[in-house]
Amino acid sequence: MMRFFLTLMLAVSVAFGGDIKWEKDYATALKQSKKVGKPVIFIISSHKCRYCVQLETTTLKDPKIIQKLNDEYVSVIVYMDENPLFPRDLYVGGTPATWFIKEDGEPMFEPLMGAIDAVSFNKALDVVSKEYKKTKK
Repeated sequence: MMRFFLTLMLAVSVAFGGDIKWEKDYATALKQSKKVGKPVIFIISSHKCRYCVQLETTTLKDPKIIQKLNDEYVSVIVYMDENPLFPRDLYVGGTPATWFIKEDGEPMFEPLMGAIDAVSFNKALDVVSKEYKKTKK
């Protein structure tokens, strides 16, 4: 019975407001990061890239990923085909590229490249969260 209730609650949360809370741009995300003390997850994408579409329609729709991003990160996605404003040194020549950025704008790691599956993406988020907490101490 408890399992049914949890499944029902998860389904309801996804149906009603189960989206990632995206900041409007890179600069706003950094400001918010400083304000709330969370790292930025910065995704460089393209509407024309099949791997970008795959990442967005699978991994970034996973309820566990959505919750973790909303709880522990400031999230922003930019599309190369919309000419976004962000530091060009973060563009590494391919999309999707997922960066983890500290409050000061410094990357924590090299970017994750490609359409990462939800299980691997979730593990990466855990590693980043732990590392970020270490830098805050």
